[in-house]
Amino acid sequence: MRIALVPTEKLPVPPVRGGAIQIYIDGIIPFLTRYHDITVYSVTDPELPAESTLGGAKVIRLPGTRYHHNVAQALREAEFDVLHIFNRPAWVASFAEAQPGARLILSLHNEMFQPDKISAENATTCLEAVDRLVTVSHFLAGSVAARYPQAEQKTSVIYSGVDPDLYLPRWHPRARSLRAKLARRLGFDPDAPVILNVGRLSPKKGTHIIIQAMETVHERFPDAVLIIVGSKWYGQTEWDEYGLYLLKLAAPYGGRVILTGFVPPAEVPMYYSSADIFACVSQWAEPLARVHYEAMAAGLPIITTRRGGNPEVVEGLGNGWVIDDYDDPVVIGTHLALLLEKQELADTMGRSGRKLVEERFNWERVAGELLAIYAQLEGEGQP
Repeated sequence: MRIALVPTEKLPVPPVRGGAIQIYIDGIIPFLTRYHDITVYSVTDPELPAESTLGGAKVIRLPGTRYHHNVAQALREAEFDVLHIFNRPAWVASFAEAQPGARLILSLHNEMFQPDKISAENATTCLEAVDRLVTVSHFLAGSVAARYPQAEQKTSVIYSGVDPDLYLPRWHPRARSLRAKLARRLGFDPDAPVILNVGRLSPKKGTHIIIQAMETVHERFPDAVLIIVGSKWYGQTEWDEYGLYLLKLAAPYGGRVILTGFVPPAEVPMYYSSADIFACVSQWAEPLARVHYEAMAAGLPIITTRRGGNPEVVEGLGNGWVIDDYDDPVVIGTHLALLLEKQELADTMGRSGRKLVEERFNWERVAGELLAIYAQLEGEGQP
């Protein structure tokens, strides 16, 4: 079949500036192109040409100004069997008009059906038009169905994934040299325990909570280091008011709390492989942060908060702990210190996470579940 993938207007494909959706598309394309003719529409970027190929797919990049309209116009000049739209339910109606014969899939990575994102009328129109709704967590699927019960029968939950080959597990012999290299770059003791946090710097991500938690960690492990990878937005380091507040919070810890700013996606795996524990301290009902899969790929035990869909890939799976007191830095710090102390348990959790990625949370499985949906739509479309 001829299938068009349409990501959001925020970041380009491939994910030279990061972005969960862009990383997702980059990961699944090599598997999809084995069976289908894939075209990806993407926003332009100074580092990328107007057109290129990626994993056997054609990538067409269009200006970000009026991006939605630019894609709609491009669709009118092409012909597809399936349109797979990411995170933009408000675009569905116009894309359906541009490709009246195509089957429609909407993939959700965020809560885009909230009242402040889309009107009830437009949401209903979208849900009537799409053939399938795919969400990255059961939490997100339930959130949509709570507002629009008619969505439930069209919804499939497909957990995201990661390429395990990009991440050296922390016990790999080369991981030690990566840690030494990173320690020289950032100026910390390579023998000190390392806690890692990765994500955009935002109050809802709880970055301030993880910094405050280090006071409790340092009571038992005074040399422990916290590395925070991320910036206000993807693609560049930018210190807004909240970022400056975080730098102020980190200052008393000296080199034991390090904010790196933006790190190019290709370099991020090195940070995971150089850590001992991964901590996600979301304060909001997060759909499901993909950093959990990345931490698992590197064999890191995970501490996450009971917010949104995040517990779905940790609780009961043996790869980490879920913290109920998500906004209490003392509780979070206590659990971090306990996991640093219980090294055998931490190692068992990390190995469980790595196994989960190798067997389940990888791009081949994600693509396989999408291919099954494509096949269903193809079958439904036959007379």
